[in-house]
Amino acid sequence: MVLDMDNGLWQVLEFQHVKPGKGPAFVRTKLKNVTSGKIIDKTFNAGTKVETATVDRSDFQYLYNDGTDYIFMDEKTYEQVHVSPEVMGDTAKFLLENGRAMIAQHDGQVLYVELPASVVLEITHTEPGLQGDRSTGGTKPATVETGAEIQVPLFLESGTKVKVDTRDGSYLGRVN
Repeated sequence: MVLDMDNGLWQVLEFQHVKPGKGPAFVRTKLKNVTSGKIIDKTFNAGTKVETATVDRSDFQYLYNDGTDYIFMDEKTYEQVHVSPEVMGDTAKFLLENGRAMIAQHDGQVLYVELPASVVLEITHTEPGLQGDRSTGGTKPATVETGAEIQVPLFLESGTKVKVDTRDGSYLGRVN
């Protein structure tokens, strides 16, 4: 949910309804400013009215990067949307051409881009594994086809397809 308050748009990350034994109930929230990315904690008393912003979320397909912006196409209307690198942030590290993404817009302005929870990427470069390297051992850096660098187990080699968490860039497993 996105709230329209304090002259800005705030996305609700977490909320907790608290009903103490003494006194009125209240709601503790963790809010993220959609434009600046700043995160704050805010408490709302029971009965407080807050305006909600209308945010349109729809599925898009990533087409290409034109040098400055990322170009996406709406899968229903075939309309193209330009997204700036500032809005993309770290999600661009795991974006493949023709990949799917969910884009949230408010009054025609792109607020944020969400990728699927995990993507399958191919390792393009990593140091070769040595005899005796096991999955329970340490990790080593590996570069995937999008150019992002992730940590993978020692036994993985270049050309291996791996599943990567798009939220934090962690290795989730091999894909056959």
